[in-house]
Amino acid sequence: MPTRKSLYIDTEALSTLALVQAGLMTPVDKLMNSMEAKEVNEKKIYKGVPFPFAFVLAPNGRRNDTVLKTLKKGEKVDLFCENSKVGEMIVDETFSINFEKRLSNIYGTSDPSHPGVKKILSRLGNLAVCGEYHVNYPIIEDNKRRIKEMIKMTGAKFVSSMMLTANPLNRAHERMIRQAISDSDLLVIFLKKPYSIDILKYEIRYNALNAFINHYIPKNKILIIPFENSYIFTGQDELILEANMVKNYGCDQLVIGKNHQGLGLFYDKNRLSTVFDHCKNIDIDIKTVDEYVYCNTCKTLVSTANCPHGQHHHIHYHSESIMKLIQQDWFRLPS
Repeated sequence: MPTRKSLYIDTEALSTLALVQAGLMTPVDKLMNSMEAKEVNEKKIYKGVPFPFAFVLAPNGRRNDTVLKTLKKGEKVDLFCENSKVGEMIVDETFSINFEKRLSNIYGTSDPSHPGVKKILSRLGNLAVCGEYHVNYPIIEDNKRRIKEMIKMTGAKFVSSMMLTANPLNRAHERMIRQAISDSDLLVIFLKKPYSIDILKYEIRYNALNAFINHYIPKNKILIIPFENSYIFTGQDELILEANMVKNYGCDQLVIGKNHQGLGLFYDKNRLSTVFDHCKNIDIDIKTVDEYVYCNTCKTLVSTANCPHGQHHHIHYHSESIMKLIQQDWFRLPS
């Protein structure tokens, strides 16, 4: 019996395929074919809902490229990740993709010096494949179950959500969390697990957030969900995708800071308009909160919207700077 052909994908691709399979990116419920991909890339709409770029699978590598060139309609292929079989696909079509167009749609640029572009170039192939597929990635279904059970257990009628990296957790995060739980019955915090080395390990960030919740927040008000953060959630339109995803998880609101990555692209003349126009068909409330800073005159944490003192009195919570201080302390620790 001939050996079935195989395609090799990374964890980012696997987690994203699993999100769509679980209905968490609805109305996107499958890999797009060439006609659908072209239309979405041009109109940025899929079945009446904003979607900034085509959902395609185009794995990189010589081995994948060789297989993709030989696939026929109706052929079944195995999907492998880290040398383990994780799923199967029945091929419908293979087609070439426009590198520059895809990069521009995701990041707003195709400049290889852009960190996002540089990263995706190392994993994006020349050929995409579409077709009915099934992947095994239990964490996604487990997350759905946990949120559903928490809503049922608490009787929550209004569920808020936040997307946090918490790298590291700081006082500004604390203030945002406290404000969010006071305005809702339940807060779901999606703690990002980026595929990056320039970040504290997920376990460290989870333990810090969990310790804060266990000691200082009512436990029935917050649920932490690990979020496998793939490259599609790091582009210029990540807020649109995040809003769509948390809505499909069962949340009624997405709480973000005004310094949220990508938000500035839609921020014009002190009015957040375009992003809400894009998200109005997603049927979720997006609440923006003011940036929190330490004021050396007020001697406390304040909102930039209600503190009367100038910026020269404000100390901002800059994660990269905090991380540098933490790293310096680590280096001083005795071996």
